[in-house]
Amino acid sequence: MMPAPILSIQSHVVYGHVGNSAAVFPLQRLGREVWPLMSVQFSSHAGYSGWRGRAFDAAMVEDCVAGLAAIGVLPRCAGLITGYLGRPEIGEAALGALAAVRAASPEAVYACDPVIGDTGRGAYVAPGVAEFFRDRALPAATLVTPNAFELEYVSGAPARTLAGARAAVAALIARGPRVAVVTSLMLEDTPAERIDMLAGDAGGLWRLATPRLPIAVNGAGDLFAALFLHHWLERRSTPEALSRTASSVFGVVAATHAAGERELALIAAQDELVRPSKRFRAESVS
Repeated sequence: MMPAPILSIQSHVVYGHVGNSAAVFPLQRLGREVWPLMSVQFSSHAGYSGWRGRAFDAAMVEDCVAGLAAIGVLPRCAGLITGYLGRPEIGEAALGALAAVRAASPEAVYACDPVIGDTGRGAYVAPGVAEFFRDRALPAATLVTPNAFELEYVSGAPARTLAGARAAVAALIARGPRVAVVTSLMLEDTPAERIDMLAGDAGGLWRLATPRLPIAVNGAGDLFAALFLHHWLERRSTPEALSRTASSVFGVVAATHAAGERELALIAAQDELVRPSKRFRAESVS
């Protein structure tokens, strides 16, 4: 049986792999249909000087979702994923889309990747977007996948130690999500050559570390969020979804580094999405 489709509302770039450009093909490669709806259209991610493009308006998101309802496909939808939104009003339109999807498919999940910023760089979103994720999107989410910087922002708590990160994850879950997964963690006991991830749900907390590669790529978080949603939907197991997702993302980033590329090598390394060459296991944190 084919996996049910998901609606993906996030950015799109002409060149490179971020937002929907990092999420759609990997999910399709895993056999899942994706309905991509763009929040912005840029020539590339903003890390390139000279990038161009613009955010779409909320009405376009609302019109497209109304069109999906009109042709009767929303009952097939397994869930919604949101990433970079551009403007807070697009976020409100995304929550309207979630309401429409859940009205037609009550068990549909919402995977919220609260794209706000990064450690070192700080917040890089438009005014009001960070607050939208914290105050409006988070309580509606089933799954939430912040990086370390975003975890501290949306939880309001420091996450520099394992105890602090555990408390921050618990604070997120207490506000509504069933599962919280944190990427790009550097805790006080994380070895310099590793990078940590934590995932928590009502059943426990799990930790996974992968080697730190000497490369900085855009879109890895978008890829992670999409893959985690897929694997969680397939297995409803937080540690298993974390293990499968982290293994694939590491494989793609390692292949990108080996090729000397700046953009994720999603096409060249697509087998890593299905059969990761190295498997990492999530370990329970007592």
